[in-house]
Amino acid sequence: MDPDSFKDFAKEMAEFITNYLENIRDRPVLPTVKPGYIQPLLPASAPQTPDKWEEVMNDIERVIMPGVTHWHSPRFHAYFPTAQSYPSIVADMLSGAIACIGFTWIASPACTELEVVMLDWLGKMLDLPKEFLACSGGKGGGVKQEHPEWTDNEIVGKLVAYCSRQAHSSVERAGLLGGVQFHQLDVDSKSSLRGNTLAEAIIQDQEKGLIPFYVVATLGTTCCCAFDNLDELGIVANRENVWLHVDAAYAGSAFICPEFRYLMKGIERTDSFNFNPHKWMLVNFDCSTMWLKDPTNVINAFNVDPLYLKHDMQGSAPDYRHWQIPLGRRFRALKLWFVLRLYGVENLQKFIRKHVDQAHEFEALVLSDARFEITSEVILGLVCFRLKGSNELNETLLKRINGAGNIHLVPSKCSDIFFLRFAVCSRFSESKDIQYSWQEIKRIADQLLDEQSLTK
Repeated sequence: MDPDSFKDFAKEMAEFITNYLENIRDRPVLPTVKPGYIQPLLPASAPQTPDKWEEVMNDIERVIMPGVTHWHSPRFHAYFPTAQSYPSIVADMLSGAIACIGFTWIASPACTELEVVMLDWLGKMLDLPKEFLACSGGKGGGVKQEHPEWTDNEIVGKLVAYCSRQAHSSVERAGLLGGVQFHQLDVDSKSSLRGNTLAEAIIQDQEKGLIPFYVVATLGTTCCCAFDNLDELGIVANRENVWLHVDAAYAGSAFICPEFRYLMKGIERTDSFNFNPHKWMLVNFDCSTMWLKDPTNVINAFNVDPLYLKHDMQGSAPDYRHWQIPLGRRFRALKLWFVLRLYGVENLQKFIRKHVDQAHEFEALVLSDARFEITSEVILGLVCFRLKGSNELNETLLKRINGAGNIHLVPSKCSDIFFLRFAVCSRFSESKDIQYSWQEIKRIADQLLDEQSLTK
């Protein structure tokens, strides 16, 4: 493809993207295709000679769009949001053009240094303790070894980590990958992991000769957006010299608004903090951020330093390959830079608050109908609700809602209670969309309950 063709192709794609997003309400949120639908639409082999880019554009609607679930439709209420915005899309174009692999500082200094600065910008927006920020100077240090006579295998066999029963499935997978025991602990009536529960579990495991070393506190669980008691967990973790990590994947974006920071009380007692701007802060997937009070522990654990990756500036700037399992990394910081500059903190705060207000609007609609109930406190942009009655009734309701294809929800279950999750996801969402989705839920519930009354 020559430069002129690229410019024409890019212009046409920008037109397509804009029309798609601005008219996304016109598309059914869920596709109706069956597994294997694409294979009959494509040739059996790749073309020997180039196709025209105009032919590729034509095939987007013919081949791709029929199989797309429209995550950015205002009628998509499943899972949690996945963020998206025009500045982020443009930043991804530039990242793709630069196409660096930022494993060391010298591999692309701008890739590393912009990431350092953006994480400081973002950390200040969240009001994280200064110990998490690069501009604070940070700290160094190693890991104290209390039993030098133990072998590495003996130590790993005794390690035990903790999380709540509502922690994300990726936490359990991390335990499997690390080859350590992960104990899932019970939560209170508000689905929150408390300090006394953690303390009791640690004592029991220490009596068995195990080594408690790691706790994951979740702020905004996937199940029902519950918040572990970080303050209490921090006191226990600090006393027992246990690493305390915070998973705020969804809720973390809300902490740019001061009124939601009470939910992260106790953050100063933690060792690491993670959230995903790609969920709720208008930055396209993938962009997951993590801060460490003492990164030397992670760097030392992953430090493999072959000659071909060494450079003259080692030690003067971070080499992020030591902070992760993969070697390479994309120029993701561009997306943060573009979004933070072209929206500004105030507009990002307005966006978060608007979604929270819309969640409360939906909550009020549910509460106005005596046939329904709210199953968890509505704190951010998620409403957990159900028809009063059996789990089977609600399973049927959900199946029919998604079967109609006009809106999309997913379920969850706490304490063996099956319920529906209504997440405000789209940046295009307006009050009229909340009303539309509620009327669709109500219409299908009416049909279901009428059928039930006729069979009694």
